[in-house]
Amino acid sequence: MGKLKQIDNMAEQKGSLLVTIWQFVKFIVVSLLAMIVQFVLLNTLQLIPAIKDLYTQEFNWLFFAYPVAVGGLGYFIVSNVANIIAQIVAFFVNKEKTFNSGANVAVALPIYIVFTIGLIVFSAWLNPTLKDLLVGWNLNEVAAKNIATMVCSAVQFFLYFPVDKILFHKKKEEK
Repeated sequence: MGKLKQIDNMAEQKGSLLVTIWQFVKFIVVSLLAMIVQFVLLNTLQLIPAIKDLYTQEFNWLFFAYPVAVGGLGYFIVSNVANIIAQIVAFFVNKEKTFNSGANVAVALPIYIVFTIGLIVFSAWLNPTLKDLLVGWNLNEVAAKNIATMVCSAVQFFLYFPVDKILFHKKKEEK
């Protein structure tokens, strides 16, 4: 039996509160893994010539505004594809390692993807809204942009854990 499984079993013997705390610790590690995947994709996808050409095309749709100065359509595509792929990686690692879940992937993954897209859309609205508010409070633009991004990331992090806990509530069957 692996070390992780031994710690899981010890936590289970101590009660559900300790199980949840242990799952949260594992969730933090998986979130860091997802962040690394996202960072690598964000910086490599933009090297693809067809995508690189899209950085010169402005993209405005609904409340999304990506002028050429920030990367245009290319940046919109790269940042969202990187985010979605990182979250799919997090989905499978959290399902298997964090929650030891036997949940049906065909049911849970589409729910997770819809939730992820919803969070991306929400963050795409919240980030510039917060940034403009902070700039209005006389904070410099770079600091405002970073604080707004940190707030969006924190919101996503704290919303994913309970959603994952609900999606992955079914335990794996013992062999």
